[in-house]
Amino acid sequence: MSDERVGHSLPELADLMATLLSPEGCPWDREQTLQTLRTYVIEEAHEVVEAIDSGSPEALRDELGDLLFQVVFQSALAARNGWFDLDGVVRAIHDKMVRRHPWVFEDASGNKEDVGDDADRALGRWEAMKAKEKKDRGALGGVPVALPALLRATRVGEKAAAVGYDWPDADGARAKVSEELAELDEALQRGDDAAAEEELGDLLFALASFARKRRIDPEAALRGSLNRFSTRFRHAELAAESEGGLRALDAAALDVLWEEAKRAERD
Repeated sequence: MSDERVGHSLPELADLMATLLSPEGCPWDREQTLQTLRTYVIEEAHEVVEAIDSGSPEALRDELGDLLFQVVFQSALAARNGWFDLDGVVRAIHDKMVRRHPWVFEDASGNKEDVGDDADRALGRWEAMKAKEKKDRGALGGVPVALPALLRATRVGEKAAAVGYDWPDADGARAKVSEELAELDEALQRGDDAAAEEELGDLLFALASFARKRRIDPEAALRGSLNRFSTRFRHAELAAESEGGLRALDAAALDVLWEEAKRAERD
């Protein structure tokens, strides 16, 4: 095993970034701003998630590299503005992680909290400390509004639960799903489209809460469902080509193709 510490190569990436932004570097890189890089940060983060779902270590390594490069890039632009540099970013997150893990690291008096092996207790303490640090923003203030709605629903539920605003178990969350579904049906029966949209939102939020209580990642569950649908749809699409395409088939024939696609998926 190498004696070099993990992370020793990070300065190489910082040096590379400095070269790209230098007068002799890349003209495109030099033109970028924090605002123009916003889209790339979101894109790279989603590609990391896709790599995780793919199960490919090589893909995950590459996509994490792309995301890390965005951190280095934006840190360099911030340094150019005189705000902070990459070392400042590293120190800030290092100090925050130490501060937020008092059950792992001793405080100035040499004391450590005791949460045992209780992951829920550790998470609760984490959220409580985070809320205290950001009390001016409220318990939900740390959840980015720009998150995808389903992920935001999960994070909002977690934040609320950390301060005691939650059902005691998954049964309460499941009952809320039934309640919201009934209210959606009532709105549809009245023909009230605005109310139906509101109730549909409440239903989706309730489903996200139920998933959280059951320790299911709703974002991953939905991605899995979409992937299965896409695979089955493509199978049916190809099978229907000789019949003139999907539009040429009636509902019964489409159902047959769909069941064939599901069987092919299991085989």
